[in-house]
Amino acid sequence: MKKSKLLIGLSLFCLTTMSIHACAPEKEKKNNAPLLVEAISKEKKEANNTVKIALLLDTSNSMDGLINQAKAQLWDIVNKFTHAKCGNDVQPSLQIALYQYGNDGLSAREGYIQQVLGFSDDLDEISEKLFSLTTNGGEEFCGAVIHTSIKQLEWGKNPDNLKMIFIAGNEPFTQGKLNYKDAVANAKEKDIVVNTIFCGDYEQGIHTDWKKGATLTGGEYMAINHNKQVVHIATPYDKVIIELNSKLNKTYISYGSSGQAKMKLQSAQDMNAMEMEEGVAVKRAVSKSSRLYKNNSWDLVDAVEDDIIEVDEISKEQLPQELRSKSDTEIEAYIVEKKTERNRIQMEIQELNKKREAYIAKNQKEETKGELENAMIKAITRQAENKNYKWE
Repeated sequence: MKKSKLLIGLSLFCLTTMSIHACAPEKEKKNNAPLLVEAISKEKKEANNTVKIALLLDTSNSMDGLINQAKAQLWDIVNKFTHAKCGNDVQPSLQIALYQYGNDGLSAREGYIQQVLGFSDDLDEISEKLFSLTTNGGEEFCGAVIHTSIKQLEWGKNPDNLKMIFIAGNEPFTQGKLNYKDAVANAKEKDIVVNTIFCGDYEQGIHTDWKKGATLTGGEYMAINHNKQVVHIATPYDKVIIELNSKLNKTYISYGSSGQAKMKLQSAQDMNAMEMEEGVAVKRAVSKSSRLYKNNSWDLVDAVEDDIIEVDEISKEQLPQELRSKSDTEIEAYIVEKKTERNRIQMEIQELNKKREAYIAKNQKEETKGELENAMIKAITRQAENKNYKWE
């Protein structure tokens, strides 16, 4: 077994020199107990250079356009951070949290506010939660939802982390019993930058205190047309990237009690993106080819590479049917094969995406860019530079 462990270790080391490198958080100690259900979760030391973004979205009746833009442009934000480096040239990790507010379907006792997802780096889960949002009337209390997100989320105390709130809506920022000035003052104390996105006329947003809500923490105030149709520029590379994405999915090996469900979730989010528009599916595929798309909680390839588990710790009942009769050595060889194939596909997608981006840059006009995407990317870039981030 030791020889086979050495073999797979050397093989994966060689393979990672060809792949996109991630930040290198402290690896977890191996668990010697057999894996019966799934990898035992262990408390992780917070990695340096983590970007934490909380999205607070108004889901009242008039906000369908905002939600659709968020669904479509999640992948632009992810792909932006794929190319980010910290001052010490370490690539940051990315965590996103999601709140909805102003929806009559939410609890009045809770101020019509709901944490849809705490900070997560699971891109499929983030996508799933965004697609679960629906709109329904309501009271929009901006101060309350900012306060709630600061109180409930694990923001951490690392001064190197970039911590940002993006709150979007279209009612006065002053609504509700909790004064927004107290909420944003609390954010500033915790080194959290609040960025406000008013869905409507720029001057109206200023008159209803959306700009003040941002500037009190050094954040950005932005006004967007949330009902604007996002125009995706079709390129000659799109269909090939989508075909490669299908092949990429076949390199995943489920394990544990959640493995099969997570594989289905992966496919479901591919379908959600494709149903919105082919361009969204392409952007998601690009995200899946990046270092930020990691699935070591359910994919055996990522789990072994990240030293989460060892093959001889896994109960065969927790593996796909086709692997249950194989020896540990055969399973290890299979993992190396899938890892090799995955690296090749991801690199091919990345190369095609460079050509795709060049094509878009040549053919896209400024007014065709997504409103939410423009607002968030510009704010992220400026505020990241204050933390000594740079872009490749």
